[in-house]
Amino acid sequence: MDKAMFDKGLEIRRAVLGDAYVDHALANANPFNQPLQELVTQYCWGEVWGREGLARRDRSLINLAMISVLNRPHELKAHVRGALNNGLSREEIREVLLQVAIYGGVPAAVDSFRAANEALADIDAEQK
Repeated sequence: MDKAMFDKGLEIRRAVLGDAYVDHALANANPFNQPLQELVTQYCWGEVWGREGLARRDRSLINLAMISVLNRPHELKAHVRGALNNGLSREEIREVLLQVAIYGGVPAAVDSFRAANEALADIDAEQK
């Protein structure tokens, strides 16, 4: 493991997804899935999200679309929160999911709207 890149990835991961999400993921690591947590933090968040070629906001737009098309609701909920943290509005998130309906299929969009709506409700409840 590249410690410097892991640390860079951890900083970005926390900034995008929030400390509570990352702390939960790391606290639930065990000998079986610890290598995955290290890979995700170093490679996804450090190596890729840490590149200068795209702003975090743009990466969030892309992630929302791809994760929706792949029908990964758990990850989508996390990245809805991240998209808001990266400056996207709820309306922009909605527009991404509508675009998914056209190019990725209506069933993927329906599931994505459901997951995003749950994530937004959770966020609203936390802010009360």
